[in-house]
Amino acid sequence: MASAVQYLPGKEPHSREKRLIFKNIDRVGYDPSIECYLNDGGYEQLRVALKMEKTAIINEVKTAGLRGRGGAGFPTGVKWGFIPPTNTKPVYLICNADESEPGTFKDRYILHQDPHQLVEGMAIACFATGAKLAYIYIREEFPYAAKIVEKAIAEARAKGFLGKDILGSGFDCEIYVHRGAGAYICGEETGLIESLEGKRPYPRIKPPYFPAALGLYMCPTIVNNVESLCHVKHIIQMSGAEYAKLGTPNNTGTRILCVSGDVQKPGYYEVEVGKVTMGEVINDLCGGLKPGRKLKAIIPGGSSSKVLRADEKFKLKDGRELTITDIPMDFDTMAACGSMAGSGGVIIMDDSRSMTWVINNLNNFYAHESCGQCTPCREGSLWMKKISDRIVAGTASPDDVDTLESVANQIEGKTICAFGEACSWPTQSFIKKFREELTSSCKPELAGKIVSEEGLVAAANLAMK
Repeated sequence: MASAVQYLPGKEPHSREKRLIFKNIDRVGYDPSIECYLNDGGYEQLRVALKMEKTAIINEVKTAGLRGRGGAGFPTGVKWGFIPPTNTKPVYLICNADESEPGTFKDRYILHQDPHQLVEGMAIACFATGAKLAYIYIREEFPYAAKIVEKAIAEARAKGFLGKDILGSGFDCEIYVHRGAGAYICGEETGLIESLEGKRPYPRIKPPYFPAALGLYMCPTIVNNVESLCHVKHIIQMSGAEYAKLGTPNNTGTRILCVSGDVQKPGYYEVEVGKVTMGEVINDLCGGLKPGRKLKAIIPGGSSSKVLRADEKFKLKDGRELTITDIPMDFDTMAACGSMAGSGGVIIMDDSRSMTWVINNLNNFYAHESCGQCTPCREGSLWMKKISDRIVAGTASPDDVDTLESVANQIEGKTICAFGEACSWPTQSFIKKFREELTSSCKPELAGKIVSEEGLVAAANLAMK
């Protein structure tokens, strides 16, 4: 990192970090104005991109191996290439800034402190994909971010980086901010598109509604995450081949880890993908666990990823056997260990944490956030919430743990979008890894009995008093 870059006291990058996207976050003397961005070399990569062939830009992104940083980890360049070659309809680009996965807090820093990096990345992506109109979908809980980004867009337009005939290239492009109403389901790309069209955010069935073919207004649409679009600028600057040297094979570049929970230094850390292990994240980057505590479990990629137990060992297909602290922080190894890298939200839990409380907290969240379109999800998420409520309250039967698992199994794979998996996977994994702890919170004397007043009323078809 350049010695000229200085950071606020206490916000200095760790020596293991490789800052690309977060280079300007918490930087001394840096502000979100376009003047500051231009003084730091801003929009130079847009100038370069506008002189390139569109297919060349897409190929650079493919060569870079950039995988989406929003959660799914799908190759960005491949997604861009899905636009039908015979398309005659308008093409749209949407930036998903609806950062709503519990445990994830990286995109808001970009929006607050370095919005022009996003605007430049979006402008390059628009040129590459042929989109002349783009939207930044920002969740309602980011009111200041929306104002900052709107100002940045106005500044970019005034300087000729957006609008008509950008930099004399003949390319027209506009970007607008659209504020959501604070719904987790709008993080799902087709639900977001429905919301953007002014409708209830019910996710669409895929196929046929793959956004790259049938997206916004039934036109080809590319939906990318904030962090993903910011990487585009750096790929153009470095070249795809040089970018691919960062990280590890099939897990290239850098990504931002959002670490929360029971560590001494929670926060954000931008590292090369796969170049640090889970143990190094905890003990090196984050200064270790809190004094006197032992590691109990980790949720590695946001709340919808499956929990990993501290004493587990993971046998991989290549013959390696890893402990939880040996796992490299990349997409593929995390999947091979039974979870996912997801949105980069790493939640650390020590031995002071009640797993019964944790799963109940998650179930309450997902029951509240279900859009209600699919019956298994609409009903099942609420059932899981009510059952785990009883377990936490100590009024549950041991049979309720089996019922909870059964409900989760009946949601998984039976819904239109991945929300079904998002709410069922945590429950399935916590029961698999911590069944004894959940059962110990129940009352053995209630085995085989119906203890829910709601259940009794429904069974007898009676009205509540």
